[in-house]
Amino acid sequence: MRTIVMTGATSGIGAAALKHFTELPDTNIFIGVRSNKHDVQPGTQVLPLDLSSLKSVRAFADSIKQHLGDGKINILVLNAGIKATDNKQLSEEGFELTFATNHLAHYLLARLFLPNMARDSKIVITTSDAHDPAVIPFGPKTLNIAELAYPTENSPKGMAFYGATKLCNLLTANALKLKVEAERNISVIAFNPGLTGDTSLMGKQSVPLKLIVSIIRPLFYMISFFKPAFFMGTAKRSGEALSELAIGEVALPEGSIYASLVRGKLTFPNPSQLAQNNDLMNLLWKESATMVGLPE
Repeated sequence: MRTIVMTGATSGIGAAALKHFTELPDTNIFIGVRSNKHDVQPGTQVLPLDLSSLKSVRAFADSIKQHLGDGKINILVLNAGIKATDNKQLSEEGFELTFATNHLAHYLLARLFLPNMARDSKIVITTSDAHDPAVIPFGPKTLNIAELAYPTENSPKGMAFYGATKLCNLLTANALKLKVEAERNISVIAFNPGLTGDTSLMGKQSVPLKLIVSIIRPLFYMISFFKPAFFMGTAKRSGEALSELAIGEVALPEGSIYASLVRGKLTFPNPSQLAQNNDLMNLLWKESATMVGLPE
């Protein structure tokens, strides 16, 4: 029996991936959901999870472990992500909300679940090409962890802040790969779904917004011939690619960790130079451990 644990499964890319997961035979699926108001796919077990609260993250992990008993997790999908309207919104513990949700909560979940991961299992973390200034101009050229956790006037703003949290996801994925791949053969994948027009990051999907997206999609399609990152994909295709990576229908090249969906096709480029900086990776791991109250 295969077990999948997933965040960000109620809408957009995650919901599309979940649909594929529920079609797998002999599979238990656990998803974390902040509100019971969401419609979820049949065949899933729903547990409460608020990623803006480290207390809730720990409670979710404890609940999963109780359900597992002696069982193990085969696939851990850390997919949820937000872009706060400004960097003044705070998590329950006082960290900036986007940083707390996109990075700290998933870092903590990965740490808490590592003892429960099966051999030959997989961890998939959804990141973004917004982490790379060579691809997206507002991508981070430096990373000041303290200014993400506790923003100042010098902190990035808007999508630049979001891109910095996605760099944190990639650095975490690299750290996990170094710590667990050789010892327990746990594969780690950082997945970039690309620009996706029908997700919550585009704002509430009202009728006017859906109309705007349908109008600008052809424009972005033309631009993408020159700037591939501006191809506007769909949640359906991004979710399909996420599921393909998670269940092993698509394998990464040897030594690769980054899978990027470009114009609807999975590619395997190198992430940004900062994402490959081992000193920064180790610093983020250490400081994140302190923030969530775990040993290094």
